[in-house]
Amino acid sequence: MPRYEKGLFIFNGNAGNKEMEPQLSQVLPVIAQAVKQLTSIQTESIDELKDVCQQYGSEVDVMIILGGDGTVHECINSLAELEKRPVIGILPGGTCNDFSRMMDMPQNLQQAARALVEGEEQPVDVGRTERNYFLNFWGIGLVTQTSFNIDEGQKARFGVLSYFISALKTMNQADPFEFKIDVDGEKVEGEAVMVVVMNGRFIGTRPLPVPAIDVSDGKFDVLIIKNSNLTLFKELMTMGQPGTDESRFQELHHRQGKKIKIEIDSVQEVDMDGEIKGSTPAHIEVLPEHFTFLNGQSGRFDPSHQNQ
Repeated sequence: MPRYEKGLFIFNGNAGNKEMEPQLSQVLPVIAQAVKQLTSIQTESIDELKDVCQQYGSEVDVMIILGGDGTVHECINSLAELEKRPVIGILPGGTCNDFSRMMDMPQNLQQAARALVEGEEQPVDVGRTERNYFLNFWGIGLVTQTSFNIDEGQKARFGVLSYFISALKTMNQADPFEFKIDVDGEKVEGEAVMVVVMNGRFIGTRPLPVPAIDVSDGKFDVLIIKNSNLTLFKELMTMGQPGTDESRFQELHHRQGKKIKIEIDSVQEVDMDGEIKGSTPAHIEVLPEHFTFLNGQSGRFDPSHQNQ
């Protein structure tokens, strides 16, 4: 018996992408077994992708997205304000696929499709800013400069490695800025080279060693990076370990909260889920359990989220 009555399989196609046909042949037969009435749509632009999400979002029980973090970001922004939202499944089709990693999805497409069919439904928080929503992270400083520095030619040739090449270049170009941050009424100020507000744990395929990060705890983890030096990396590596006193950290501040206000002495471009969107200042709030995702943990099927 199919798990869902109505579903949408959506992918942002690229003309001349020779890999698309074998990718679809790997995943569509698997997904079709779990959905009685499955519609498949290939979009040719971001605007068309958004339109399809808005048109079908309230009509289907499940939406399977084949794409990278940018495609997923645009989809959740189109779905977030719908009164009835579908269960969402992600098939990794991008360079980093950070949020699919957070959902414990295999990075092999066929394995990921089988994991979605058998996976559990999991409530997931989402972040809301003045104009946009984000799923994985919101960031300024080094993380944004890294995105700007990625060479598209390197990205095409080296994939994930291009992110690390860019990060290494950016480390030597980091410009500190003055900040004032309010996390649920607790104020922090000083100088930093990066501020990230995390819902997921992965950036550029690399997991942050912050055990507190949980996509469904109703809180975001705010990381303030004062300097990109050896002390910072030592502090990152010891976060969450028994006996670690984070109050003694010199280069890293960690806070958790539901409402976050960020003011910077100069305008900073914002990176949301790997997409450059907007600028500071910013007001961020958590929308608890706003979405339901399929994760890669095979097990029980909870129908209570199916018609959220």
